[in-house]
Amino acid sequence: MNLEKVIFGFFVIFACTLNFGFFIGEIDNVKVHDAGHLFAAVVVNLIALVMKFGDRTHIGATHLATSMVAMLQLLAASCFWAWQVNINDLAMTGETMSTVVSLSGGALVANLISVILLISETLRQTR
Repeated sequence: MNLEKVIFGFFVIFACTLNFGFFIGEIDNVKVHDAGHLFAAVVVNLIALVMKFGDRTHIGATHLATSMVAMLQLLAASCFWAWQVNINDLAMTGETMSTVVSLSGGALVANLISVILLISETLRQTR
């Protein structure tokens, strides 16, 4: 067993599950979606992104692209949340939360593609 591949797989799947945990629930219900959960998803996705930089294969480039898309979506969601609440001094509304959750949904799709790539790469490995 290759420890590096275990750690890589762990962070790819962990990023996806954290993002899913934030995304799931009523899209406009402020009480269901926690800022700390979004922050954790951003941090773990960033770790997964950094881990994908060393692979020079075509599938590695696709892994990196999916991570970059997920990070862009999650950072946009975080910035939008912070802007609305801290800069504009607005209370978190259902409309604002639905935008944040929608952006995290885009990141979730990118994370799912990354997990599918990871599984397909694993199935292609021969002993």
